[in-house]
Amino acid sequence: MRRALAFLTPFVRGGPPDAATFDWFPVAGAAIGLALGAVWWLADRAWYPAVAAAVVVAADLALTGMLHLDGLVDSADGLLPHLPRARRLEVMADPGAGAFGVGTAAVVLLLRWSSIAAMRPRPLLLAGLWCASRTAMVVIARGLPYARDDGLASAFLGSRPVGWGVAGGVVACALAIAGRGAVGAVAVAAAFVAAGGVAELAHRRIGGFTGDVLGASGMTAETVGLLVAAARW
Repeated sequence: MRRALAFLTPFVRGGPPDAATFDWFPVAGAAIGLALGAVWWLADRAWYPAVAAAVVVAADLALTGMLHLDGLVDSADGLLPHLPRARRLEVMADPGAGAFGVGTAAVVLLLRWSSIAAMRPRPLLLAGLWCASRTAMVVIARGLPYARDDGLASAFLGSRPVGWGVAGGVVACALAIAGRGAVGAVAVAAAFVAAGGVAELAHRRIGGFTGDVLGASGMTAETVGLLVAAARW
């Protein structure tokens, strides 16, 4: 658990990640989401909803060290343009950001902010969605081949069971239902579908996943989940 938190947030110290670290991603995701939910609850009592939502979005970027946002930007730059496969991987490894990445990041952050601003504080909903996003990362990494010879996510590779991933999905659904009722369950389901869409795109275009793809799938899952939860049901 400590290693998972150390990898997913810059505020916890731990040893280097390994294959077993991945099993704790759903729990770590739930903890991060719950922390953000607490920020949301407190910010809502100090500011109007729009400002409180901006505080939550900023807190998420701080708690994750922008790791997943960076993955989203790199994945958009590498997967969306018309490029040969080898060039896609080169672009995703480039620390610079292109038009596709910047545009995608802007849209995703705007959607996250507006979705949160449209709802009253729901800490358990965030815990469920953030748990779901990390669970999706586990499932993708266990189900797809690694697209690089080496990289940040290579530390997680290994013949580990997917039991924790399944359990993470159940926990995510339970937390989201507690926070938003049946809508929460729909939001979690939509989050998994969205993450699967990113994984399928990566599989088609680069032959598997990378660390950037995992980050992009997580960000996409959370954003779609928030959008579904904020809909006029």
